[in-house]
Amino acid sequence: MTETGGKGPIFSGMDHQGEFRRAALELGIPDDEISRFSQHLRLAIGLSGGSDGSPVGHIGGLPRLPVGMKWPSAGDIPLPLLLSVDCGALPRVDGFDLPTDGTLLFFVDREMDFGESRAAPGQYARVVYVPEGTETAVAEPPDSACVSERIDVCAELGTDLPLWLEEGDEDWHEFWEDLEWDDMSSFQQQLARYMERELPHLEELRALAHGLWSSGAYFVIGGYPDDEVIDSLAEQTLAGREKAGKIPAIPISKWYSHLEKEKHRLASEWISLASEAPVYEEYYTSFVIRHDDLAAVRVDKALAVTNFEAP
Repeated sequence: MTETGGKGPIFSGMDHQGEFRRAALELGIPDDEISRFSQHLRLAIGLSGGSDGSPVGHIGGLPRLPVGMKWPSAGDIPLPLLLSVDCGALPRVDGFDLPTDGTLLFFVDREMDFGESRAAPGQYARVVYVPEGTETAVAEPPDSACVSERIDVCAELGTDLPLWLEEGDEDWHEFWEDLEWDDMSSFQQQLARYMERELPHLEELRALAHGLWSSGAYFVIGGYPDDEVIDSLAEQTLAGREKAGKIPAIPISKWYSHLEKEKHRLASEWISLASEAPVYEEYYTSFVIRHDDLAAVRVDKALAVTNFEAP
């Protein structure tokens, strides 16, 4: 399904939605149910090192910055380069409006950003877009401590679904784990009814999507924002509306249901721009952005959230 060209994998001519629909129809699944499921299905781009494919970017190392541009920093603290990707070499994905060319650079001091995440999320993180044709040069690091080993990465497509549509796993806390009907919020009950009535072939559709596009990459471009990030956004949004008097004060007994509903809405507005998989006892950062800001290449509007994976 994937062709390889001089710059890397070529997916731009592929109709992923059509491919999925045709495969689902062959399984005997009704067309309208396929359409409902496809509304929630996102494809993400996994980035992995050690592949035989053509590199589309690199983790760590030194960035190519526009000539005359200073190394991104937070005050006097230079920010390490986390990831550099060539947008023109990445696969094109329906509904994910990455720039068609140029370079995206992600900088973050994970430890500092984690320490300030509550007061000022993203204070120690930056996203830089360098348009195609810009005169660039390999930047000299202001401090060798902000440079990590360079690892070239290749791209592959992977399936991403919202947490409430993912299959539960006894080894990991998922959306529906251990929830009895009476313990669900009213909005969770609404989602459960929706799945039962509107997606009777959910298991087959989910397996098909993962079978067509499966990636276990450490870095992911696109897809749904991490649940922890959406949690934070939803809590801040609801609290801000209450404080501004835009909505009545929400009783504690109804807060969770309102929060779940707000998370559901925000997950449709925001998309993961780049995220690291959690690694035990290490910091990991997620960059998220609104669809409209990404389409307008307003990458300075991206929000970075750093977490620490602990028991």
